[in-house]
Amino acid sequence: MYCPEMEVGQQGDTVRIRTFVHRSRIPASGREVYRWHTEPGALQRLVPPWEQVEVEEEGALENGALVVLRVGLGPVRRRWISRIDSVIPGRQFRDVQVRGPFALWEHTHRVVPDGESACWLEDWVLYALPFGLLGRLIGDRLVRGRLVRLFEYRHRRTLEAFAGEEEGARMSPMAPGSGTLFRFRVSYSSVGDARGDESGRSPVEGG
Repeated sequence: MYCPEMEVGQQGDTVRIRTFVHRSRIPASGREVYRWHTEPGALQRLVPPWEQVEVEEEGALENGALVVLRVGLGPVRRRWISRIDSVIPGRQFRDVQVRGPFALWEHTHRVVPDGESACWLEDWVLYALPFGLLGRLIGDRLVRGRLVRLFEYRHRRTLEAFAGEEEGARMSPMAPGSGTLFRFRVSYSSVGDARGDESGRSPVEGG
C-alpha cells in the first residue's frame, strides 16, 4: 500500500524522504520479543541469506552505542555505521546512520503490547537516497523492493522463534506484515528534526 506524495517545508533545496512501515502481530509478550531482538547476535540472525552483510561491531543496546556493518552493494563493500538512540527498554530503540550508503537513514524498532501474551512488532524506516534525482530514478524501486523482502524475512524469523516454522511460513506478504511506503519532501534544514506524526514520519517515543 502506498500513499500519495506529500511536501513539507518551504520552497528551495529539498531532499525526497520515504518512510517505510512494516508491522506484524507476534504471539509473545512485548518484553519477550524486545529481549529476543536485543540479545547478542540478534542482528546477524535477522540478516537474510541473500544480503551481503557482516556485523563488525555490535555493542550493548544503549543510547550512544555504535553498530558497524560491512555491507556489499554489488561488487563494492563499504562500512555502514549507525548510532543507537531513543532507547526505551522493553519498548523501542532507533539506529541512525552516521556513515553509510543512504543520504538519510533512521530505523525505529518498536514493540507495542497487545494484551499480556501478544504484541505488534513495528519497524519504521525513514530514509533518503543519495545523488538526488538520479539516485531516485535509478534506485527508488530497487531499494523499495529490497526493504519489502528484508522486513518480510525479519518478521518471519521472529514469528518462527515464538510460534514455530509452520506459522512463519503462513505469513502472507500482504497480511499484517505488509510494508507501507509514505513519500514526502522536507527541506534540508528540517531533516534533523523529523519525528513521528500523522504525515508518516517515524513515531519515536520520547524523542
